Amino acid sequence: MPNNLDPQASEPKALPPTLKRVIPAFRMGGWISFWVQLVLAVVAALIFLFAVLYERSGARGPGGNPGTGAGIFFAVGGLIALGASIYWAFRYTRLSQQLAAPKPMRPKPQDAIQVLRIGIMVNIAGMSLSLLAAEAITGILVGKALQPQRGMFRTDISLDDFIQPLDMFVVLANTHTIVAHFIGLVTALLLIDWINRQRS
Repeated sequence: MPNNLDPQASEPKALPPTLKRVIPAFRMGGWISFWVQLVLAVVAALIFLFAVLYERSGARGPGGNPGTGAGIFFAVGGLIALGASIYWAFRYTRLSQQLAAPKPMRPKPQDAIQVLRIGIMVNIAGMSLSLLAAEAITGILVGKALQPQRGMFRTDISLDDFIQPLDMFVVLANTHTIVAHFIGLVTALLLIDWINRQRS
């Protein structure tokens, strides 16, 4: 007995061959992008949360690191954009189901491409914020790396003036965010290219 709830089962011959090839690409690309970005986002979020709590606790001392606030701000902005990108990757999987629906409810190819374009813009915005964070954080680390040479014979230098393990974890977390946005960007571009090749 056929399943009336499954559009693909009820209308297997109603779908054009081009659409039959596009639907699995959306489903597979969406799920791969979703899970890869989700894992990277969780790891990055935990590191950033620890770094923010560490900064606010005053463990670095009263002065802290000049510019750390800006770096963390941009990094968290990139992480928030990554949350939107993860949702958009999940939407690709829902779009694959909508493309398999009967024709009156089926999205147009232009609508599918528009969804992918929005995903590209979200990833570009998130990657831009993460790159600004990388510039700020790396600048701080360069200053710290030069500190021993400037103050080799000084006694007023605190431990915060040197590179600490937490600093490297923040760089790693921000790199995870950049890689996750890159995955989302590549997924959307590949899906657009796949659609254009199937339509030509």
